[in-house]
Amino acid sequence: MEAMEQILIVEDEPKIADLLQKYLQNANYRTHWLNSGLGVGDWVRQTPPSLILLDLMLPGKDGLEVCKEIRQFSLLPIIMLTARVEEIDRLLGLELGADDYICKPFSPREVVARVKAVLRRGQIMPSDTLSMAIHSSPKTALLALDRDRLLVRAGQQEITLTLVEFELLATLQQQPGRIFGRDQLMNKVYTDNRIVSDRTIDSHIKKLRKKLSEILPDQELIHSVYSVGYKFEV
Repeated sequence: MEAMEQILIVEDEPKIADLLQKYLQNANYRTHWLNSGLGVGDWVRQTPPSLILLDLMLPGKDGLEVCKEIRQFSLLPIIMLTARVEEIDRLLGLELGADDYICKPFSPREVVARVKAVLRRGQIMPSDTLSMAIHSSPKTALLALDRDRLLVRAGQQEITLTLVEFELLATLQQQPGRIFGRDQLMNKVYTDNRIVSDRTIDSHIKKLRKKLSEILPDQELIHSVYSVGYKFEV
């Protein structure tokens, strides 16, 4: 029998953690619960789970710091849980590398659905490397997208992207010159039909541009089209 996927729950409220464990176990997931942000990174290194449900407000070390720590050595899926609904917190959480964000109060059934959706996205990503030539004058550079490791390379330099950033770049670069509206990009990236704002896409694009400039400082690859959306073009 195939081993069940394990979900790590990092939540300081025992009632919420217990409820999440029951629903996830009923959905055939194994669970482990930690009630503090301290020690999460060490636990993940020793026992990598399939996904982390990470509360924002934690004793010892808050969820954003924990997320940042984990992203330094792992790309495993992270869903953040919080009662703080301010947009700046939401965008900051996603920019640090979270794959999804759920606001309290929430339905435990919704959490299970989000867990399945995030894990499914990771499973359907093909295990190959997409490469494309970017022509500059007078030289030609090569930008390579490695889906297995969410890496982008240009020559000898490489950067690591979040899953959302990678999907945005892959979507845009597959059809150079085509203008994608924000709604189209949201549908491409968030296949589970969640509701996100235009500002969320703009924030990811801003972060993606900054990362690409580290390996191709003389190229502007992602262009804004006023009041419409974005396109990939050299």
